[in-house]
Amino acid sequence: MRFLRYTVLLFALILWGGGLSTTVSHWLYGIGFITDDYRFGDLYRLSALPQFKLEQPVCPPSHRSSDTASTQLYLIGDSFTEPQRLGQSDFRVSHFQRVSWGNQQRIQLDPGKRNVLIIESVERHFRQHMTYPVSEFIVEKDTNRLGAPKLTLSKRISNDIHRTDVEERLESTLFSQNWAFWFKEIKAALTLDWFNRTNSKVSLSKDQKHLFLHLDTDTTDRLVSSFSKLDDEEVNTLIDSINAVANHYQQLGFDEVYLSIIPNKASILETGRTDYNHLIQRIQTNPRLAVPTIYIYDQFKRSAQSPYLKSDTHWNCEGRSIWLEQVRQKLQI
Repeated sequence: MRFLRYTVLLFALILWGGGLSTTVSHWLYGIGFITDDYRFGDLYRLSALPQFKLEQPVCPPSHRSSDTASTQLYLIGDSFTEPQRLGQSDFRVSHFQRVSWGNQQRIQLDPGKRNVLIIESVERHFRQHMTYPVSEFIVEKDTNRLGAPKLTLSKRISNDIHRTDVEERLESTLFSQNWAFWFKEIKAALTLDWFNRTNSKVSLSKDQKHLFLHLDTDTTDRLVSSFSKLDDEEVNTLIDSINAVANHYQQLGFDEVYLSIIPNKASILETGRTDYNHLIQRIQTNPRLAVPTIYIYDQFKRSAQSPYLKSDTHWNCEGRSIWLEQVRQKLQI
């Protein structure tokens, strides 16, 4: 009996550790106890609505990279440009390096190459990103200082431990298997049919054909929503900020800096609303903006099929292809 109690206690501690520690959760994932609960899309994961359940596609690589290319491409970006969605093979470049928002990488530019920087942000986070200094790439002259900044032991432990999202991570640890999704789907379907309600983190389009993050449609979230108020004074402030960021990186040695704002899914597909704040057009087509842009809003609106995944906030292979084509045309890579 004592053995059973200790076994149960140990099992509970491991599960708790999976919710608290990245290292433990990766180990549980490696042994197959946890499966990827994003495999059907981030919006399905939140909503559990079966009509929006879809396996995530793998878009074919472009096989364009070249060791002899004269361009080296650097990118500051968010989840739209994560390695599973984008890589060096998608560009005719000799070097590609990406850093995510909120992290830092030390780099050394090759003066004999054309060094290009793309600053990419999804629409919902652009106003937040421009609130703080953009220093994700640290350009070094001394090669001995290249690489990620060294972290102390306490900092590494702090980064590994998650205190704010333990509940969500525990849910992923315990209920990421298909059997759990089956129960979640029944509950979500009944809640929608009987009470016309969904998970508070998502929202349905007015025709109920599309699913969005609630952040994108919540007008009370001033900095994030596509439909919150955006006055001209703030637009000018944002433009001044991105102009300053581009100027900073050009002074550090970049030959060209480009801005790319990816539309929120609701900005393109929620056609029944009239209070869209048009952040992208007001920023990227503004004559005060001194930074060249990779502008895809119009192309996304004209697309014959949705450029977004049905079960996810991110673009599908069609949307990704539209963005890549604009990058290649603009940068000639």
